[in-house]
Amino acid sequence: MSASRTATLRRSTAETDISLTLTFDGQGHAAVQTGIPFFDHMLTAFAKHSRIDLEVKVKGDLEVDFHHTVEDTGIVLGQAIDRALGEKRGLCRYGWALLPMDETLARVAIDFGGRPFLAYEAPAQAGPIGSSFPFTLVEEFLRAFAVNARANLHVALLSGRDAPHMAEAVFKGLAKAVDQAATLDPRIAGDIPSTKESL
Repeated sequence: MSASRTATLRRSTAETDISLTLTFDGQGHAAVQTGIPFFDHMLTAFAKHSRIDLEVKVKGDLEVDFHHTVEDTGIVLGQAIDRALGEKRGLCRYGWALLPMDETLARVAIDFGGRPFLAYEAPAQAGPIGSSFPFTLVEEFLRAFAVNARANLHVALLSGRDAPHMAEAVFKGLAKAVDQAATLDPRIAGDIPSTKESL
């Protein structure tokens, strides 16, 4: 684990070109440019409430759809988090949150234990956000994030009717869970939080 717990990644494909830098234990500062205003807002909220300093610049094939940009950003963000956490020595490892947003309540739990999995529960008929952001992209982002962060991630919308509220509750809940799980526990110092002694 590096002292600064930071990572910088670049991923370029025929569909997206992504540059991302993050630093744990920051102030939650964000500079996000994905070309999708609502997605920018969600990533900015994630940075703010996780206290991760985050810079993201994405050039994607938005003329095709938003899917590639959202999924590929989840891939790179997950990879950066995994890299920044290093060997995960001294890590709390687990984090969870119940996040209210008006009529919405989201439950998010995460384990940075190295076993990627997404369990996701949301209303099947949630409509688009605005005129062009499908709510289903929230799940696509979470799956890409979980797999590439090598995290076991459980997300459930326990209540909710408004699609923007539900998405925002999920992103903020993820932020709070990540903040808790990535916190260093002084009681275990540099130990790896696993009976396997490896994560």
